[in-house]
Amino acid sequence: MLKITDLHVSYGGIKALRGINIEVPDGKIVTLIGANGAGKSTMLRTICSLVKADSGSINFDGQEMLGQPIYSILEAGIAMVPEGRKVFADMTVLENLKIGAYLRKDSAEIQKDIEWVYSLFPRLKERHWQLAGTLSGGEQQMLAVGRALMSRPKFLMMDEPSLGLAPIVVQDIFKIIRTINDQGVTVLLIEQNANMALKIADLAYVLETGQITRFGTGAELLADESIKEAYLGKAQANA
Repeated sequence: MLKITDLHVSYGGIKALRGINIEVPDGKIVTLIGANGAGKSTMLRTICSLVKADSGSINFDGQEMLGQPIYSILEAGIAMVPEGRKVFADMTVLENLKIGAYLRKDSAEIQKDIEWVYSLFPRLKERHWQLAGTLSGGEQQMLAVGRALMSRPKFLMMDEPSLGLAPIVVQDIFKIIRTINDQGVTVLLIEQNANMALKIADLAYVLETGQITRFGTGAELLADESIKEAYLGKAQANA
């Protein structure tokens, strides 16, 4: 389980996160929804030690992670698929996947996991030789997810995985999120498509201006009229 307690983060004099308290139970999909600038990505980046917190606690499986070096975060079993994919454009698909396993020494198991990623994303196997920068947006997102999985995470954070993708590709990405979760990986999801995120989430939090304002199951928030009005819109809510 990941448990965040009274987390405060500032950028200069601006409070980005103000007393955040959330729990992500093992084996669940938890989504965090909110407007742009609410602090969602800041929270993920703080968990990964890419952003320094002012105070608070980030506890994962009984271990305090706040302020730990990035390699310790990875070794603990936490990985992130960043917003905008951020693949290594001048390296091949296969090289990108191998970088995801750079802390691992178990060569035979790494090869097995490469084949596992290829089973999730057959398109990547077809294009294993291709430079990542020449892939389509959807293929790059698949590669970003696959690269994160190569660290064998117990806890996977995903920051806007559907951003900029065609609707049919978005459907595929959400199917893969379910599949990854079904195989035992806990998922913390930030997603602009709140409708789809809430449909697959076991639990959901609403973040507004750096504070958690609502919490419930994905189904409860999906049915909440105030959530529909603020984040879903009629078209999304009825989709």
